[in-house]
Amino acid sequence: MAKQFWKGSTLLAPVPPALVTCGTMDSPNVLTIGWTGIVCTRPPMTYISVRPERYSHDIIKESGEFVINLTTSSMCRITDFCGVKSGRDVNKIEVCGLHTVPAKMVSAPLIEECPVSLECRVTESKLLGSHTMFLAEIVGIDADEKYLDSKGKLNLQQSGLMAFAHGEYFALGRKLGDFGFSVRKKKKHRKPQKSS
Repeated sequence: MAKQFWKGSTLLAPVPPALVTCGTMDSPNVLTIGWTGIVCTRPPMTYISVRPERYSHDIIKESGEFVINLTTSSMCRITDFCGVKSGRDVNKIEVCGLHTVPAKMVSAPLIEECPVSLECRVTESKLLGSHTMFLAEIVGIDADEKYLDSKGKLNLQQSGLMAFAHGEYFALGRKLGDFGFSVRKKKKHRKPQKSS
């Protein structure tokens, strides 16, 4: 198969189009972030990259806290709106009909409509060029109870999470497997023993 070579760009996909909240319950703001991911397991670490001219940039820089709220397909229009409008000009939370609830570990609020929220505390910020990367420890997780099974396992496949790839939004599809399934040994089923 022939491949065409292009100059370096941001073509890593899919990424989560997350609604990132910052500020406080009394003065909250939200923006859409695609540049985010996990960078470490122990301690649990993440990052978001924010352009310095964005309204939320200075709020996060001053408070050192934010919340990454995962979005669902039903939130596509809201997620896009929060990425193209500025909190300087419009109260996006109010306009979009979102509901904020207090976080347990940080001052930034959670978005009630999102199935999972990651409470984050900034450990380092670095201007990389067009964006400042805020490296942060995930200090708490808030999961919607309706996606927990009877054993307390989180079943996100039922939430309809959304993905962003090369300027387009996609609904995540069916589950294909889980981590380690390719090497997991199959359980042997024992035949029941006959009673004498």
